[in-house]
Amino acid sequence: MMNPKEQELVVPESEAGLRLDVWLSSRLPGLSRSRIQALIEQGHILLNAGPAKGHRKTRPGDHLRIAVPPPADAAPVPQAIPLDILYQDADIIAINKPAGLVIHPAAGHADGTLVNALLHWCPGLAGIGGERRPGIAHRLDKDTTGVIIVAKHERALNALVAQFSNREVRKEYLALVWGAFSPPSGRIETRIGRHRKDRKRMAVVSGSSGRAAITNYETIEKLGEISLVRVRIETGRTHQIRVHMANAGHPVVGDAQYSRRSTRGLPERPARQMLHAELIAFRHPATGAQTAFTAPMPGDMRALVAAMRARTQVT
Repeated sequence: MMNPKEQELVVPESEAGLRLDVWLSSRLPGLSRSRIQALIEQGHILLNAGPAKGHRKTRPGDHLRIAVPPPADAAPVPQAIPLDILYQDADIIAINKPAGLVIHPAAGHADGTLVNALLHWCPGLAGIGGERRPGIAHRLDKDTTGVIIVAKHERALNALVAQFSNREVRKEYLALVWGAFSPPSGRIETRIGRHRKDRKRMAVVSGSSGRAAITNYETIEKLGEISLVRVRIETGRTHQIRVHMANAGHPVVGDAQYSRRSTRGLPERPARQMLHAELIAFRHPATGAQTAFTAPMPGDMRALVAAMRARTQVT
């Protein structure tokens, strides 16, 4: 039985050939095209009982199932959450995000997020680029640490978003992964989309489904049964590095969502995935100058690396 908040639509023959998101926006006047695209990305719109793609052309008889989630709570409130600020000026703020900090309010995380902290330390952010995600141009997973850039006004946000969309931003990560890559460096290029059975997970998908995802990796050091690698991503898909590492047979150490490997045998047991956004480089949205920020490897990763080096030397 269909949930009362869900609805179903069927594409008539006379309306075939339109982009799916365009067709849906004409049939769902209460939702903007950007909102529809977000619902598709989040898995709330199914096409013929499978994942939908906004750019896909409609075909006669296509069956759409739309499940609009309940309205979000009130706008985020400022909270005095400590932040490790790497840099800030009138246009941007660079933050070294700790593990466990969610970027913006969402289901299950109504407050205590980076957005709540930003609204306290930078009150002028309210409403920039949207009430729920003010100033947010890109994201990091809850348990991924490292550099994140936030815009302080609408012009800066638009400039940053354009650079991310055009793949002009350099993003480098450090990761501890299981095993050792062979060859030690390389390029992974696949398509990533929602997992067919678990909508909370992403997966490498075949054919034209999903979105293009490109990850470059380079082994820095082999540490017994794990390796320290530097990862540069050319695209920014949800869970991209974690999915690509797992699909290559070298999942990120401590990744409970994409790895079945137990960490019990390690000298330091991680409480999260060992993934850190070390560097981000881009053109400053106001001056156009090439700008880069780095964040040092966090303590839990340093401790595991040191312990593995010590174990390797002993053996």
